[in-house]
Amino acid sequence: MTKYWIGVASADHVELGVAGGFSQLCHGKEAPLKRMKPGDWLVYYSPKQTLGGVEKQQCFTAIGRVKGTEVYPFAMSETFVPYRKDIDFFLDAKAIPLHDISTLDAWQKYRSSLRYGHFEIDKAFFLILAEKMGLPMKYES
Repeated sequence: MTKYWIGVASADHVELGVAGGFSQLCHGKEAPLKRMKPGDWLVYYSPKQTLGGVEKQQCFTAIGRVKGTEVYPFAMSETFVPYRKDIDFFLDAKAIPLHDISTLDAWQKYRSSLRYGHFEIDKAFFLILAEKMGLPMKYES
């Protein structure tokens, strides 16, 4: 059964993931990636432009589908080896400002979950985000 997820990351980190075709969540933790199965969908929300920065982004910035089962370590430096999972991102996705959906009842039940960095959403809310981000209907099944 397909599940739908939101991951929280700065916009610059999301851009790296989209370019590389991977997801890296919760500062590189393995557990959130293991919850996502092939065929699941991931939507990224970016509260800030850069990690630790002050410039706000507050947009849903990327959408993609989980490609495989493998969660793998990736050495970004000698001291930082986060985990990743491959994602097939929809490269033409449009960013959605949070204020465009913040009044929807569907969002109200999820907004407090942002602090967790990764959480499941229902299909109805995913379809709202997918439509606003320009995901073609052929991708939504």
